[in-house]
Amino acid sequence: MKKHFFPLFLGGLGIGTTEFVVMGILPDIAKNLGVSITDAAHIISSYAAGVVVGAPLLVLLGSKYPPKKMLLFLMVIFTIFNSLSALAPNATTLLFFRFLAGLPHGAFFGIGAVVASRLADEGKQAQAISTMFAGLTIANLLLVPIGTWIGHEYLWRYTFALVTIIGLTTLLFINLWLPVLPSDRNEGESTMAQLELFKRVDAWLVIVITSIGTGGLFTWISYIAPLMTEVSHFSASSVSWIMVLAGFGMVVGNIIGGKLADKLPAVQACLWLLVAMAVTLLGIHFFSENKIISLILTFIAGALSISLAAPIQILMISTSKGAEMLGSAATQASFNIGNSLGAFFGGLPIIYGFGYNTPVLVGMAMALVGVFFSFILKRRLSYAE
Repeated sequence: MKKHFFPLFLGGLGIGTTEFVVMGILPDIAKNLGVSITDAAHIISSYAAGVVVGAPLLVLLGSKYPPKKMLLFLMVIFTIFNSLSALAPNATTLLFFRFLAGLPHGAFFGIGAVVASRLADEGKQAQAISTMFAGLTIANLLLVPIGTWIGHEYLWRYTFALVTIIGLTTLLFINLWLPVLPSDRNEGESTMAQLELFKRVDAWLVIVITSIGTGGLFTWISYIAPLMTEVSHFSASSVSWIMVLAGFGMVVGNIIGGKLADKLPAVQACLWLLVAMAVTLLGIHFFSENKIISLILTFIAGALSISLAAPIQILMISTSKGAEMLGSAATQASFNIGNSLGAFFGGLPIIYGFGYNTPVLVGMAMALVGVFFSFILKRRLSYAE
């Protein structure tokens, strides 16, 4: 890894940890603050809302500043509100701090993706972006289990203290190793000119592909614990190790996604990865009762869950010329919309009494919607050439 990519990797590590570790320490937070688990779960939704609001808003407001200055500012916000999360006296305050901690998430990844692509060697832009997302995958593989263990064995507040330390370290290395690049906005260009991005059909197609297509995998991961215990018949204590397997899949998938997007047109890479996602989700539905096949499919689904990140970022950057950072941040917001849609629609079959292997059928349908719109975008881009 070239040293100027390392601060972006660290940022992804911190953001990935704070986003996913909450699921593991939720019972500890609920017990410590004296609320139910369902009430405590609102802090997950609050963080996601912060991502959706902050991603386009902060990038738009900061587009006139150099990316290095913006990334420093975003990581300051991240560090402050994760440290305050560790000190929150009650659930309401924690809910507020988690919303504010989520604000820089999408903006950091959005700006970071553009920075990585600008600093990359020719023909390796997607692999450079995947270096940043490698931080998120390593977080799922190592730091989320460690943070969950700290929250269980000691106190959940120490987990957020760990995230704060990562934030401070990221600030140091952004300052030391990230080069200064020009801002995304041309001299004299107005904010309204940047917003012209949302008049482009191709940009909206990428947003739809991200929000609906990638949401398919969230129908799987949102309900992976009951799927593994009730359908695959693993013990509850095995779920944490199964999540590590999924995290290892993410590490591998992130590398594959970056290489694939540098070898194929980004839209074609997205199309084939979404097809693979639909097939995998169908396989999970039919074969989850077999423990060995279930574990294999968990690894594959974990790989696919992150393999789309770099190709979709490259696709949005290429379709949002003149407003690349805003487009890239909008993609990050779309990923979180997909998270919410997948969890919601995936839960409907369970509410109506169907088994825990049925949410993935909803996910397969969502992935196929992504395939459909990817095909439309591919045709549009072909005609434009």
